[in-house]
Amino acid sequence: NNNNNDNNRNSKEKGEEEDDRVHVPVGYFSKEKHSAEEYNLACILTLPSHQRRGYGSFLIAMSYELSKRECKFGTPERPLSDLGRVSYRSYWSKHILEAMRGHKNMNGLTIRELSAKTMFRESDVTSALQSLNMLKYWKGQHIISATPKIVETHLQSFSKTTTTNRSNLRFEPSFVNWQPPAASEPLNPKKK
Repeated sequence: NNNNNDNNRNSKEKGEEEDDRVHVPVGYFSKEKHSAEEYNLACILTLPSHQRRGYGSFLIAMSYELSKRECKFGTPERPLSDLGRVSYRSYWSKHILEAMRGHKNMNGLTIRELSAKTMFRESDVTSALQSLNMLKYWKGQHIISATPKIVETHLQSFSKTTTTNRSNLRFEPSFVNWQPPAASEPLNPKKK
């Protein structure tokens, strides 16, 4: 029995949190059904004891998957907390770089195209590209300034530094059993 306790302790020290018998809440996000500003996320929380393990990124990915299914460009409710800003900028940057990977003509790539590929609002794409120092302002417009080598270098740094890449936590859209509701009728329809 002591041997079992030692094995359980060693598993937990290695970061393994799986237990088929217990489900433990680690965080949540909330989403308005009908947001006038079309926010895809109103509030996100990862409990302090579970932070820095990729759960925030997991929840952000889930919120964007719901937006994609609604055919809407997503963005979180503002203002973002300091930690929220860091988490979102990291998420946006990584996914924008992945969208840029393999693009034949980086010089012809536009913010609008990246927005359409990722379903991020253009302002969020701009913010992420600025944080990566891959955006220049020339003759009154933003120009993406990147090469395939720069994109790969940034992606390699993400794979070494981001918590999500160090954990085994991955969001799998096919596991989400949800479709957006059909357009509903007004709450107080007028009788004819």
